Amino acid sequence: MADPRSSSSYREIITKAVCGKGRKFSEATHHIRPTERPSSILGCWIINHTYSAKKRGDNIEVSGTYDINVWYSYGNNTKTEVATQTVSYTDIVPLSMKDENVISEELDVVAKAVQQPNTLEAVISENGHSVDVQVEREFVVECIGETKVAVAVNPEGVIEEYPLDALGSDLSDDDYEQIDPNFLQEEVDKS
Repeated sequence: MADPRSSSSYREIITKAVCGKGRKFSEATHHIRPTERPSSILGCWIINHTYSAKKRGDNIEVSGTYDINVWYSYGNNTKTEVATQTVSYTDIVPLSMKDENVISEELDVVAKAVQQPNTLEAVISENGHSVDVQVEREFVVECIGETKVAVAVNPEGVIEEYPLDALGSDLSDDDYEQIDPNFLQEEVDKS
């Protein structure tokens, strides 16, 4: 039998794998300038979020835009209007996990907004002419690249199948009839 530590007992497979991960939470304040001097803020929402990501050194740069809509009253709360402004941002996400065994420098970058941009607060600024909108967002990023994986080789070349009868159940039909289908609901109701 071959020594399991010998190089003939292993094969190197080149595959794509996640070789870097990162996460970043950000807050930003944007200054929206409506056409009229606002009396009060009636609502604020964010729509049309788009973004892309690329690797920059040891970090991932996420760049994007979104539209901020501020519904406000003016003229001593006698009229309303919606101010819309498109804002852009760039978040630098550090990679907290990096695999140094990547073969190629060409990496696929995947970014996912786990917290879409949303408004935390919208207030009339001290000067009274603009609205300060505080926004939060959060991204998770991954770098995918080619790497080598070593797998053990069975020297006999025999693949042993798991016997299907070992998966059989020792429960009878009577055992299944005694199962309470509302068991989980009862546990939820107690909490």
